[in-house]
Amino acid sequence: MSPDTNSPDTNSADTKSTGTTNQSATIDLKDLGTVQRLGFGAMRIVGDGVWGEPADRAAAVAVVRRAVELGVDFIDTADSYGPNISEEIIAEALHPYKDGLRIATKVGFTRTGPNKWVPVGRPEYLRQQAELSLRKLKVDTIDLLQLHRIDPKVDAEEQFGVLRELQDEGKVRALGLSQVSVAELEAAGKHFTVSTVQNRYNLTDRSSEDVLRYSEEKGIGFIPWAPISAGELAQPGGPLDEAASRLDATTSQVALAWLLRRSPVMMPIPGTGSLSHLEENIAAAGITLDDDTYAGLEAAGN
Repeated sequence: MSPDTNSPDTNSADTKSTGTTNQSATIDLKDLGTVQRLGFGAMRIVGDGVWGEPADRAAAVAVVRRAVELGVDFIDTADSYGPNISEEIIAEALHPYKDGLRIATKVGFTRTGPNKWVPVGRPEYLRQQAELSLRKLKVDTIDLLQLHRIDPKVDAEEQFGVLRELQDEGKVRALGLSQVSVAELEAAGKHFTVSTVQNRYNLTDRSSEDVLRYSEEKGIGFIPWAPISAGELAQPGGPLDEAASRLDATTSQVALAWLLRRSPVMMPIPGTGSLSHLEENIAAAGITLDDDTYAGLEAAGN
């Protein structure tokens, strides 16, 4: 999850069209393998403003462990969450990691205080942060390293180049990008295979529709951040609230179920520091939206 104050091959993802009824629980990611499409975002297990220690570290550790107990095998974090603290909590909770569990992290932001995010894409900085993530996560190879933001003050090719170097050195298995355009995805693809892209996307914000379509065409996992943000649609009497009532579900669960049906490459990673909210979110994988409900939400969010 990003800050929110809030040539085809055997590893390509299924590339059926947007709006497909395909609700496969898993996706095959290039250079990474198969993971559950509904994962866990570890931004909210730190302090307010995504800064400092959580109010209850033991509770944060418990949430991470419970996510894996519930079948989550893809956890997304970043060096900037805390900073450092999210990665450290994940290692405390889960190391040594069970077979099949994938931990994704991100580099490319520095932090100057609560809710403050400054892109830094100098190659030496990106390399340093990746090396530190290896230590904090207690791994020899990062499963998935994502560029949190392309720094506009640094040549993008230099940023892409150092990511490829880290992969060539065996320090990273798969590479991804966050909050990018199709043109930027294409540019990055000249340097490395793009496994995932992480852009803001939800019922009420579909500004990255073109990136989603490109991801489907190329078999790239699309990780929507702010996945359950629905604004007025979730208010009492709103279309999301009405759908939730019919399905005996919560509005958050329906928003996640809509994303999972929206595209076979969609990989929501709802984040929380609460055990009850975690269990609620993961249960969304079991909700099937009928055609009328899906179409209604589709229209309401446009």
